[in-house]
Amino acid sequence: MALPEISRSMLKNSLVLGTFAVLTVGVVAVTQLGTAESIEKAQHEAKMQALAQILPSGSYDNHLLDGSRPVTDPLLGNKGATPAYLATLKGEPAAVILQATAPDGYSGSISLLIGILADGRLASVRVLKHRETPGLGDKIELAKNPWIGSFAGKSLNAPTEAGWTVKKDGGQFDQFAGATITPRAVVKAVHKALLYFDAHRAELLKPVEKHNG
Repeated sequence: MALPEISRSMLKNSLVLGTFAVLTVGVVAVTQLGTAESIEKAQHEAKMQALAQILPSGSYDNHLLDGSRPVTDPLLGNKGATPAYLATLKGEPAAVILQATAPDGYSGSISLLIGILADGRLASVRVLKHRETPGLGDKIELAKNPWIGSFAGKSLNAPTEAGWTVKKDGGQFDQFAGATITPRAVVKAVHKALLYFDAHRAELLKPVEKHNG
């Protein structure tokens, strides 16, 4: 029995819409896959650029992202495990880069990358993320103020423990006019990271096992 004209039209439209839906889903899936890969690549490159700013050029010769191990400790201030990146030079441990969190910033937590040379001296410190007040607390960013560079060369014993705070509290680090809480929090977090490194030096500097598969 021949289908009425309206039924044939409805069937045709249904087939067209169904085919369009399948094609749309396919296009979206491919687009999402491509976007996910692009995002992952961008994140990878951004992380590499951030890590490369921590250690002096020529101080290591390995691929930092290949030399990481998860670490967790209250001294680092992180809520969960974060990667510690081991830098090596000619097969020997040269430095480690830790991620630490200062939970007591003026406007919230301050996320830091801290590079520590094998001998315990700081290579450098950089801010990964913060919500401090523009024009005041945001001076912890290298792009806004050279203050963060004052950590380079410092160690757990230089200055002494009493010196590991801002000058307002009797320490050796400058504070910002109108914003003492922010630098105080960062100095405290860096000091704690050095304490962590000192307690776990052998573990942090040992070769990272590479897993296949």
